Amino acid sequence: MKQLIFMDIDGTLCDTAGEVPLSANRAIQQAKSQGHDFYICTGRSKPELIPSILEIGFQGIIGAGGGYIEIAGEVVEHLRLPKLAVLEIIAYFQQHNIGYYLESNDGLFGSENCVPSIINQVTAGLVEESPAYQEAIREFDWFYDLLKETKGIELDYGNVNKISFISNGHPFIEVAETFGDDFQMYRTTVPQFGSQSGEIAVKGINKQTAINKVLALTKHPQGQTMAYGDGNNDIAMFQAVNYKVAMTNGTPELKALVDEITAIAEENGIANSLLRNGLLEKEIF
Repeated sequence: MKQLIFMDIDGTLCDTAGEVPLSANRAIQQAKSQGHDFYICTGRSKPELIPSILEIGFQGIIGAGGGYIEIAGEVVEHLRLPKLAVLEIIAYFQQHNIGYYLESNDGLFGSENCVPSIINQVTAGLVEESPAYQEAIREFDWFYDLLKETKGIELDYGNVNKISFISNGHPFIEVAETFGDDFQMYRTTVPQFGSQSGEIAVKGINKQTAINKVLALTKHPQGQTMAYGDGNNDIAMFQAVNYKVAMTNGTPELKALVDEITAIAEENGIANSLLRNGLLEKEIF
């Protein structure tokens, strides 16, 4: 039976350095050759899907936590935050000195204190200038490069998919209480950003609503669907599919819902799971 597999990125498909392990890449390629289709299902917006991810050749993309959907290269959904609301949120972050970046399909647009805020979080508890300190910063070089690409480019504030913020100690709950009535609030899906960081998205959409739309448009049976995830924002994804696989680094809340727990990607977790479930002809790693 042809399976449709939805794959989270951060903490699932990618390793801690943000790269797709070779075993996962090879396993997905072999499963595709057996007739199975794979979709990215992530909180990331389109510009954050780096070449090493897209080169795998996914049948479709669910991005921005469900607000953006592509099927076979065709955009079928692209929801945006209201312009006036974006400006209001920016003013709030500036007032409280919170670093943030605006996620648009035109690129990622960071505040002046965005990168310093990220560095402050990812190096927390490390000895300054130590090898571990330097490595923690380097792990996000690819992300800093994305922010640099939009320097000097004027942003269309009416074309923002989602806003991510990196807390400087300002409680997440206060941001959620301020904007939660009008927007979908998520805690960050990047653990290194700290527990008080988060995301602000279009209200009423999530990975579940997006998967339901994909299944309706493709007429693919829900009984032949799988998903791989690690975070609480993947709970919605798991509610939409038949077979649920959590990574060993997944949250307790997510693991309580699953059919299977597999090793992290860099320990061949994706490949081993696809093999166990009969999507591969043979072990390829």
